[in-house]
Amino acid sequence: MSAMIPSKRSFQWPMAALACIFLHAGIHAQTGTQYQKEIDDWHAARILGLQAADGWLNLVGLYWLEEGRNSFGSGPENRVVFPAGTIPATAGYFQRSGNRVTLVANGSTPITIGGQPVKESLVYVKDSLRSPLIASGSLRLTIIQRENKIGIRLRDLKSPQLAAFKGIERYPVDTAWRIPAVLQVPIVPQTIAITNVLGQTSRQQSPGRLVFTVNEKTYTLDALEEEGELFIIFGDETSGKTTYPSGRFLKAALPGKDGTTTIDFNKAYNPPCAFTAFATCPLPPRQNILPIAVSAGEKNTGHH
Repeated sequence: MSAMIPSKRSFQWPMAALACIFLHAGIHAQTGTQYQKEIDDWHAARILGLQAADGWLNLVGLYWLEEGRNSFGSGPENRVVFPAGTIPATAGYFQRSGNRVTLVANGSTPITIGGQPVKESLVYVKDSLRSPLIASGSLRLTIIQRENKIGIRLRDLKSPQLAAFKGIERYPVDTAWRIPAVLQVPIVPQTIAITNVLGQTSRQQSPGRLVFTVNEKTYTLDALEEEGELFIIFGDETSGKTTYPSGRFLKAALPGKDGTTTIDFNKAYNPPCAFTAFATCPLPPRQNILPIAVSAGEKNTGHH
């Protein structure tokens, strides 16, 4: 299923703001040293996030639950087999009943939720704001849902990948890729089709389309909104060459009253799928594949 591209008539162009696309004065007001430090600090925080307990580097499994009883442990006889040595051979089971999941631990496996030992607990109900964190030794488990699929996301705080991680190669910081943009707001609410790596497609609300110029040519990117920021999933001519094949992510501040914001491609970053095979990343919609090479931001890690 491909995304539907709204016609230009579906959007309002703030004309005064649109002129700002062509005005670069002031956008490079920072000195090169100040800007370099800003990007380096952002990247350092990004690395710490990847290495954190809830980061992507320690993800070691994703197990989709069947309806009914799903036994788990490190033994091969289980429906859900965790990595060897991380948990007893038979640890308990997850009972899936539609969109509800209950955890039942066996008597010898220490399992906690919120730091409190549990033997049986309801751990997931559809539309829950957050799945509780289940812990056993160095393992951390949460329940996720993707349409009709409900699964266990497994992290290991002692994952070998944490020790093996050597950072992310980046393009040199270049202020030319810090670009003013206008958010072209639709007259009526618009949705765009987003497909994930599982092949599932959903229509998500879009606050508008970012309009910007590179080398005097105009380009657009359809945006989503996430946690009070614009969130962009894009690909470009570097995808599959020097950057991650399935595209990269980018965030931008919500526009001010004049409709303008800044797209900083120096902060373009790899999706979780670049670091683990157990993520369910969204892919760029067709209209967000730029016909130019964006030689800025993170390069491909080469793992997945």
